[in-house]
Amino acid sequence: MNKAVDPQLLAKADAVAAWKQDYDATIGVDKAVSNRSGIPIKPLYTSLDWSAGGQRQSEDLPGQPPYTRGIYATMHRGRTWTQRQLIGLGTPADYNARLTDVLNQGATAVSLIPCNSVFRGYDMDESHIELLGTCGVVVNTTEHMDRALQGVDLGATSCAMNDPSPFTLLAFMLAAAKKRGTDWRTISGTSNQSDYLSHYVANHMFFRIALPGARRILTDHIEFCNRHVPRWNPMSVVGQHMQQAGANPAEAVAFTLSTAIQNAEDCIARGMKPDDFLPRFTFFFDISISFFEEVAKFRAARRIWARVTRERLGAKDPRSWRFKFHGQTSGVDLTRQQPLNNISRVTVQAMAGILGGLQSLHTDAYDEALSTPSEFGARIAIATQNLLREEAHLTDVIDPLGGSYYVETLTDQMEAEIERNMAIVEKAGGMYKAVEAGLVQRMIGESARKFQQQVDTGAQTVVGVNAYQVDEDSRARPINTRPDRAGMEAHIAEFQAYKARRSQADVERALDALARSSGVSDDNIFGRVVEAAQAGCTHGEICHTLRREMGFGDVQAIV
Repeated sequence: MNKAVDPQLLAKADAVAAWKQDYDATIGVDKAVSNRSGIPIKPLYTSLDWSAGGQRQSEDLPGQPPYTRGIYATMHRGRTWTQRQLIGLGTPADYNARLTDVLNQGATAVSLIPCNSVFRGYDMDESHIELLGTCGVVVNTTEHMDRALQGVDLGATSCAMNDPSPFTLLAFMLAAAKKRGTDWRTISGTSNQSDYLSHYVANHMFFRIALPGARRILTDHIEFCNRHVPRWNPMSVVGQHMQQAGANPAEAVAFTLSTAIQNAEDCIARGMKPDDFLPRFTFFFDISISFFEEVAKFRAARRIWARVTRERLGAKDPRSWRFKFHGQTSGVDLTRQQPLNNISRVTVQAMAGILGGLQSLHTDAYDEALSTPSEFGARIAIATQNLLREEAHLTDVIDPLGGSYYVETLTDQMEAEIERNMAIVEKAGGMYKAVEAGLVQRMIGESARKFQQQVDTGAQTVVGVNAYQVDEDSRARPINTRPDRAGMEAHIAEFQAYKARRSQADVERALDALARSSGVSDDNIFGRVVEAAQAGCTHGEICHTLRREMGFGDVQAIV
């Protein structure tokens, strides 16, 4: 029996066919267009595309599964995103001064970026002084953290610690909070670099401890925080690193969701219940300048995570289904050439994240492609968010692009492409095994090669790089000075004096307990890290102890 044909659809199809005939006759040779994820992009989208894609008939609403239009009923109309500007600078005193200024300019939360020496797992007196504090603040002890966060109410201000395993920065913050008399149960924030798999794949500087050890420490970290720091988010699954390494937007989401599944299943295997830890899982994404693709990426990701948490992980609590994410405008898109153009790039990226429904946002400074952001550049980055919220009124309407034939169709296409990549990872045995075998690294490398080839051939225009070039006076570019050498020398001297005056017996006992915990499956390693911080141990001492016991973080080179 033939189904009745909707006369309205027939009329619409005839009208579109007439338009297409006119389009073809007018445009001449039409170039093929696809987005960064490889999805072909048509010149026009209509209701026929939406209905042909098999989209759901009932309209999604914000705050209700599958959360396509946002995870909260009010979204930014009721509570705007958190302005979480990443800051890292010189000594703890330098950092505190910059932090105070940024908070006064409108930032609403703390995000601490440590020095590269800290990221690599070393203390300041093990590093070259010329490198210290150039990319982040030098924090090696509880005293340093207390000084960096001076004037910040740790029980009232959300703090993000860019803090890879074994999470010494959070340990220092908890120790400082205890000294101040702050109840750990009031502390909120995120272990913003807790995703060891993304570090192993794409950010080797962060990878300190061998893969199996990093896996164990993360699970211990989640378990400890859920028990003792219940408002803290111990799991930030990072898609940013993989997208900045070359993964296209669909791949970045697929690998991130696959990582979240891996970590969730590791927690379940430990004996934790999904609804006890999943509400504290958060995500961290890069936001490229591919505007509509990024919006659709986030809408599709929310939908997939809601389905995975319920159907695969067995979560019953709606809080477990919510895809909470922080977005950072992509530094990869920024250029050294004509750097002021980066202000426009960051604005477009930020709009994509906001309209995509993020929960917190960092906007890059325009001079970030040249060096650590200047104070001047950081203020513009903060003002960008203020302008988009207050003057452009981007918070007035929830999901304002919802219902767009293009955006809805692209959301479905991105969902299908994300799931296709997730299936590849699943077939390899899950994210841990796929990373261990180098599969994910090879996929990212191939995508990076394809995109760079497009730039090199001119198929992808980059203003000021391969098109619209101008002769520039390099003297007109912003110049950032290094941290004051005398101040850094004083910081090192004070650090060495600190090590000399502390109780060596307490330090040795804490490090011995930490070493023993690595070989005892029912002992919580992160709990021992916190104890070591309270006993006066330094960042480097804690990292060296765990490296000795669990292996050095050598990553796999994929060629």
